[in-house]
Amino acid sequence: MLSKRIQALSPSMTIAVSTLARELKAQGKDVLSFSAGEPDFDTPEIIKEAAIDAIRHGFTKYTAVAGIPELLDAIADKLSRENNLQYSRSQILVSNGAKQSLFNITQAMIDEGDEVIIPAPYWVTYPELVKYAGGKPIIIDTDERHGFKITPAQLQAAITERTKLLILTSPSNPTGAVYSKEELEALGEVLKKTEIRVISDEMYEKLVFDGTEFVATASISEDMFRRTITVNGLSKSVAMTGWRFGYLATPDEALVKKMISLQSQSTSNICSITQKAAIPALEGKVDEEIETMRQAFESRMHEAVGLFNEIEGLSVLAPKGAFYLFVNIKDVSGDSMKFSQDLLKEYGVAVVPGIGFGSEGYFRFSFATDLVTIREGIRRIEKFVEKLRG
Repeated sequence: MLSKRIQALSPSMTIAVSTLARELKAQGKDVLSFSAGEPDFDTPEIIKEAAIDAIRHGFTKYTAVAGIPELLDAIADKLSRENNLQYSRSQILVSNGAKQSLFNITQAMIDEGDEVIIPAPYWVTYPELVKYAGGKPIIIDTDERHGFKITPAQLQAAITERTKLLILTSPSNPTGAVYSKEELEALGEVLKKTEIRVISDEMYEKLVFDGTEFVATASISEDMFRRTITVNGLSKSVAMTGWRFGYLATPDEALVKKMISLQSQSTSNICSITQKAAIPALEGKVDEEIETMRQAFESRMHEAVGLFNEIEGLSVLAPKGAFYLFVNIKDVSGDSMKFSQDLLKEYGVAVVPGIGFGSEGYFRFSFATDLVTIREGIRRIEKFVEKLRG
């Protein structure tokens, strides 16, 4: 009795691995999990206080579907102040995490057979959302030689008359790749003569390393501003994963209205308390805490990269952002799923197989945990690799 579209939908591999790791821990097994995309820091106090204040003042009723006016203003001010992007309230929609923002976009824009270009490695959810909307994911494979970023030539070659959307992620999950202004401009030149829209997932924008500059896709030209739907949130940079706060912004007000209609018929507004809590974060009142987290992630990244690159048979590029390493295992295994399953069963280390991100021969390792755990986890991985190498 299930619909064809729901039968075709695959569960999130990252969530599946994290769930299995938690279950094994609950059974008393010694498991170190590097699978979840979740900061190990607590939500800043000023955000908690804003939520508590909202509860105490009875701000617990329904709100406008798109978000309360002061929240929409805070998002618009943030995008103007930090990204040089100008939006009005009617061009912004707040949703239950960036994942719902992406769901709204794909459901509102994709018809049966429409093509969506997705560079691989990709976040596991992108192709599933496209397929659920009836679209066809067109995967462009990237590699380490180009820093896991698509080239203008690759983009040009992938475009057909059915291409509707391009999904860009910077910084990337799972590789940590960050597109420079020049790279975005070059991709923008390819798109100029088309009506292709761009979804720019910028969730990790504040977590960049070694002096890397984050550039918002929509900011590089008037043409890119017109065609880009910016998706962002507070889950990663402000450690608010469980609060479920995401948003999108686009100059296409007609599209926003349709997505508001869709959200009104599904979840309606996001939690009223979360809306109040998000405002101080968007206003820049937790920038000091964000920088503390960023520096910690940067330090962990450098140590983890060094340790992995000392293991014979493994290699990894230092990411420019986010909090993941995409570790190359091609010299020891051609099956990332088996590698990850055996690593978890035999050595109690949970990582996510690269095949889940569309790239065989890798695994994703989250360094959003303390250094002691990271060192022990990599030590166990080294023992496992030594066993594989005989």
